[in-house]
Amino acid sequence: MYLSRLSLRRSPDVAALAQVLNPRAAGARLDAHHRLVWSAFAGDPEARRDFLWRDMGGGVFLVLSPRPPGDSALFERADATPFAPDLAPGDQLAFVLRANATRTVTEADGKKRHRDVVMEALHGLPKGARAARRLELAQEAGRRWLEGQGARAGFMVKDCGVTAYDVAEPPGQGVRRPRFGVLDLEGLIEVADPAAFLARLVQGFGRAKAFGCGLMLIRRA
Repeated sequence: MYLSRLSLRRSPDVAALAQVLNPRAAGARLDAHHRLVWSAFAGDPEARRDFLWRDMGGGVFLVLSPRPPGDSALFERADATPFAPDLAPGDQLAFVLRANATRTVTEADGKKRHRDVVMEALHGLPKGARAARRLELAQEAGRRWLEGQGARAGFMVKDCGVTAYDVAEPPGQGVRRPRFGVLDLEGLIEVADPAAFLARLVQGFGRAKAFGCGLMLIRRA
């Protein structure tokens, strides 16, 4: 695996596309960035997305992928570093994670659906009370969700804070795409099973990975 830093070129021709590459509307911006990062992996038109990415702001993206990004007319040459953390049980790691945090439920019709954990927590409140309690409930729901992730992925949550929660609605082509929540978490985890943790880390956490969610960035605490 490689952890790469992609930076938009500062050339005039790329700057002229600023409104296309980085639109103001949040949903359109996620969609544009999704396509933009894909341009660095466009060697095989039949390839499926096998990378995770995160928008770091200012035209900079971090990407975790099984191969380094290729050359792109839109990006400077990628700064790619092999990603192979040497972890042991008991290691503590500071993390940041942008995630679409959901839980899977089976409805009365037998179909499985994915429910955003924060939207679900806000659902029972009167509309006038949702804004005031949004971050509080996001904090509670986000930590519970991450603890559930850890139970299945070989880590324990020692500290977890929610710094932001937003709802995005990427534009569709002739159809309306469903909205989804974007939860920003940061804190401290303790590794219990290094192999299980790393296997899950490279797969990503939560859903909406194509739109910049799921990549957990870690450093030793």
